[in-house]
Amino acid sequence: MTSAPVSTARAQAPDAVPGVSPWLNRIAVLASLTVLPSCLWRLAIAAGVPMGWGPGSDLHHSYYPGRESLVLVFVTVLQECLGLLSLGLVRRWGEQLPGWVPRLGGRRLHPLVAAVPAALGALALTGITSLGAATWSEVNAANPDAPTGPALWIFTLSYVPLLLWGPLLGVLTVAYWQRRRLHG
Repeated sequence: MTSAPVSTARAQAPDAVPGVSPWLNRIAVLASLTVLPSCLWRLAIAAGVPMGWGPGSDLHHSYYPGRESLVLVFVTVLQECLGLLSLGLVRRWGEQLPGWVPRLGGRRLHPLVAAVPAALGALALTGITSLGAATWSEVNAANPDAPTGPALWIFTLSYVPLLLWGPLLGVLTVAYWQRRRLHG
């Protein structure tokens, strides 16, 4: 009795790019997931869940849900979409326009089309989140309606992963640029 050979290769995404290492794929997934905790925290506020903000704050649960919730949902969707763009640096759609794009579908993108916005985004994200982390306690201390106790811990833990987003995006951008420059 013979057995069929067992493939030890992991299943790749259908739009995977040859030459992208598994660790780069993991970094891209991690980069896209760094935005998730803060987005979930923001959606909880939009739904009216008390998250520790005092009555003088625009984030107090008495304002939500309501029309103001739409702004929080919009910011959340925008942030998630930007986070998911990290995947484009390791997927085919980051190198070639999808076929469904009118008149341009199937064309290869010049590497600068993705690399420049990604590099600028990585620099901006790293700067903004680093500045935010450096002034975190001062900002909270200056706002008497800021969360305290467990609510502050939840707030902090929701935003700490964003500190990784910029550096991870930077690693992906450098790898994308090198791969596209060398291999077209």
